[in-house]
Amino acid sequence: MEKRKIIHEGEIILNETIIPCYILDDGTRVLSGNAMQNALKLQEDNEKKSGTRLARYLNQKTLNPFIYQGKSPGHYSPIECYKGTQKINGYEATILADICEAFLEARNNINLSTRQKIIADQCEILIRGFARVGIVALIDEATGYQYERERFELQKILNAYVSDEILKWQLTFTDDFYKEIFRLWNLPFIPKYIKNKPSFIGKLTVKYIYDQMPKGVIEKVKDNIGKTEKGNWKYRWHQSLTSDIGREHLRKQIIEVTTLMSISESKEQFNYLFKKKYNEEPQLQLEFNEAPPK
Repeated sequence: MEKRKIIHEGEIILNETIIPCYILDDGTRVLSGNAMQNALKLQEDNEKKSGTRLARYLNQKTLNPFIYQGKSPGHYSPIECYKGTQKINGYEATILADICEAFLEARNNINLSTRQKIIADQCEILIRGFARVGIVALIDEATGYQYERERFELQKILNAYVSDEILKWQLTFTDDFYKEIFRLWNLPFIPKYIKNKPSFIGKLTVKYIYDQMPKGVIEKVKDNIGKTEKGNWKYRWHQSLTSDIGREHLRKQIIEVTTLMSISESKEQFNYLFKKKYNEEPQLQLEFNEAPPK
């Protein structure tokens, strides 16, 4: 079995069916093997062990001509992938659609057993679900609405976790500034990372925004805010800035940096443009060039 590293994860929800899904470090889309088997209703009522369910059905002689039609012997090989040290057995995502199509083709051409009919009926439900999700995703991508989806989801998160007074300032950062950071650092702009930003994004925010304010301002802000017993800042830095001058400078800096990011094709290009605009010494390098979390 192949061994790959999981870099992103999520869930596909089709009615009452939930299938964990993953993106591997080589870009392969993978579905959880156990969840996929459950979605297909492969488990029999008196069955306790589930590890060989899929392989057993794929090798049934009556289904074999439909399962492997136009497919190589290794087409349905499982993939062994890792989330840290946790091993997850999965299958390349499109295999689920291949299995569904094979069962539906078999149903149209041969007499299926009672269990096979149950699976075929479930395959029809899944295929219809894929079609609905697929057409919505295609339209969202074609129109650019896929980005607005995340913006609306972000708004829900912010309203739930941030007070109305602070919300306007949070949105100043998050709506475009963070979206561009996520793009340049190859991190998906999804609720999971919007809600709990990786620590390196905070370092980038300090470097590109707060460190560009007049000398001594941030040191004064830190003194005013102070830290808790656990070592965390008591308030967000911008809350200590004056509304007329301090926050206006902050807003201007965010707009300028966001603009530079938006015209950059890579973080290296952005860093070059940033140093050129703010007259940083040539020997200064990007200090926070760490990769996004896997």
